[in-house]
Amino acid sequence: MRRVTFLLCLSPAFLLAQSPKDVRTVAKQGPTAIPTVAGYLNSANADTRIEAVKQLIALGGKDTIDPLIRATHDADPEVQFRATDGLVNFYLPGYVRQGLGSTVIRVGESVKAKFSDKNDQVIDTYVVVRPEVITALGQLARGGSAMDTRANACRAIGILRGRAALPDLIDALRTKNNQVMYEAIAAMEKIGDPSAGPRITYLLRDFDDRVQATAIEASGVLRNMDALPILRGIVANPRNIKSERSALAAIAMMPQPQDRDVFLRELGSKDEKLRVSAAEGLARIGNPADEPALAKVWQDEDKMAPRLAAAFALTEAKAAEGKTDLTEESPLRYLINTLNSAAYHDVAYSYLVEAARRKPVLEALYTALGDATSDEKIYIARVLMESGDKGSIPWLEKISRDNQSDVSKEGLRALRSLRARLGA
Repeated sequence: MRRVTFLLCLSPAFLLAQSPKDVRTVAKQGPTAIPTVAGYLNSANADTRIEAVKQLIALGGKDTIDPLIRATHDADPEVQFRATDGLVNFYLPGYVRQGLGSTVIRVGESVKAKFSDKNDQVIDTYVVVRPEVITALGQLARGGSAMDTRANACRAIGILRGRAALPDLIDALRTKNNQVMYEAIAAMEKIGDPSAGPRITYLLRDFDDRVQATAIEASGVLRNMDALPILRGIVANPRNIKSERSALAAIAMMPQPQDRDVFLRELGSKDEKLRVSAAEGLARIGNPADEPALAKVWQDEDKMAPRLAAAFALTEAKAAEGKTDLTEESPLRYLINTLNSAAYHDVAYSYLVEAARRKPVLEALYTALGDATSDEKIYIARVLMESGDKGSIPWLEKISRDNQSDVSKEGLRALRSLRARLGA
C-alpha cells in the first residue's frame, strides 16, 4: 500500500488514469491519504473528481478544507455541489447525511437536487469559519455552473452565517431563478444584517408565492422599515391569505403606532395566525391601553398559538413596568411551562428570547431554574445564550454541570456561545 501511495504522489499521469474505485481504495489508508485523494481532483474524469470529493468529506478534518475549496472551482456542477456540502459538513458535522447532496441527480451536463422548504439549520455563534470558505461559496452563489449549485451555495452561506458574502447573495437575486432567489433571501435572514433589508424590498410583490413570502418574512426579521408601506398595502389588499398573514407578521416585527388600529382589529380575526401577529404587534408597540384587550385574549382564547402570543404581550407589558410574575397562573409561567410541549416549545422559546432582553424577565428566568424540568433547563439555557449578559454566565456554568447529560451538553454549548457573543 505504501508503494501505491508513493507512485500516486509522484506520477500525475498515473493518477489521472484512475477510476472512482481506485480513489476509494486509496482513501482506506485514512487521514494520511488526504493529499493523495486531493490529487484526484486534477483527474480528467468527472466521476473520479466526484468520488475524490466524497472521500475527502468522509475522511474529514481541517486538512480537507483547502482541497474542498479548490473543488468549488471545478467546472462540473456535481463536484461544486458536493464540495459545498463538504465545507458545511466540516462546521456542522452530519450535514452531508441530510444535506442536498444526498438528493443530487445528473441531468445531462447539469444537476438537480430535491430542495425542501425546511431551511432552519445554522452554526452556533462561537464557530469561526475561515474567510476563504465564505469567499469560495460566494463565488459559487454568484456564478456556479448550474442554478441548483448556486442555490445550494446560497443555502450554505446562510448556514455558515457568511456575512462577507452578502454582495454575492444580492447578486444571486438577479438570476430570476425562484430557487436561487428563495435560498439567497433565506440566507440573508439567517445572517441578520439589517443593511440587506432594503435590497429585497422590490421582491415583496414577486409573482412567486414562496419568494414573496420569504422576502416578506426576511423584511420583518431584518427590520426593513422601507418595506412598511408595501406591507401595509398587502394587508389591505392581499393576493391571498398567505400573503396577508406574512405581511401582518412582518409588520408586527417592527410596528409603528399607526399600525395599532389594524392590530386591534385583527385581534378578533377568525384567522388564528392573524390573531397571533396582532398580539405580537401590540406587544411591541407597548401601549398600556391595550392590556385589557390582550388580557381578554389570554383568558378566553381556546387556540394555543394566539394564547401564547397574548402571554408574551402581557409579559412584555409587566416587564416594561419593571415587574414580573412567576405564579402558576401567570403569563410568564405559562410561557416557561410550554417549553415542555413538543408542539409549541419553539414558539415559547422565541418569545422568551425577546422578553429576556428586559432585565426583570432575565432575572425571573434565573429564579425559574430552581425547580425547572430538564426541557425547561435546556430551553432557558438557549434563551440565556441569545439574550443573556455577563450575569448569566454563572447560571449557564451551573447548567453545564447538570446531572442530565443532555442538559449539561446544552448548558456548555450555550455558555460557549454567550462568551463568544460577549467577548468574555
